[in-house]
Amino acid sequence: MGNLFGRKRRSRVTEQDKAVLQLKQQRDKLRQYQRRINLSLERERELARRLLADGRKEKAMLLLKKKRYQEQLLDKTENQISNLERMVQDIEFTQIEMKVIEGLKIGNDCLNKMHQVMSIEEVERIMGETQDAVEYQRQIDEILAGSLTEEDEDAILEELNAITQEQMELPEVPSEPLPEKIPEASPVKNRPKPELVAAS
Repeated sequence: MGNLFGRKRRSRVTEQDKAVLQLKQQRDKLRQYQRRINLSLERERELARRLLADGRKEKAMLLLKKKRYQEQLLDKTENQISNLERMVQDIEFTQIEMKVIEGLKIGNDCLNKMHQVMSIEEVERIMGETQDAVEYQRQIDEILAGSLTEEDEDAILEELNAITQEQMELPEVPSEPLPEKIPEASPVKNRPKPELVAAS
């Protein structure tokens, strides 16, 4: 039944994702090929030993030449694998860079729209109006509080000094010597202990 009522869904898989997948598959195939060659090299080396032990030197020499050729193939496949891995890393890093650039572009567009809404002249006008409002409020505060003259300021300072002097005044020290009081030793009274009477 599938897709009766809706549009086709766009796949989230990009061309870069497909390329990365293909590269990784190719790398895995090369690694399988390497494992096969390594197993073959071990078998051929063991076979060459047996041939030498049997005295068939020419066959052993031919087998060792084949082994040498396969070792060279193994080196080539290792280089190809490293090239594939480098390519995968380059593609993945380029995808990250593209996302960063896309984010920067969106941010730049947003800033440009904000700058169109608020021009420098508009900001200067608002700052000027704000400064005027602050100055106006200061004038209102001065009127309501009543401006103090210099005489008022002096009177306030004198009153403040008088209050601090009052708080700092200490009681007078007596001029006569204090009487010395010697505590009397009070005798300790011994209470008679009650006698215990036996019950009869």
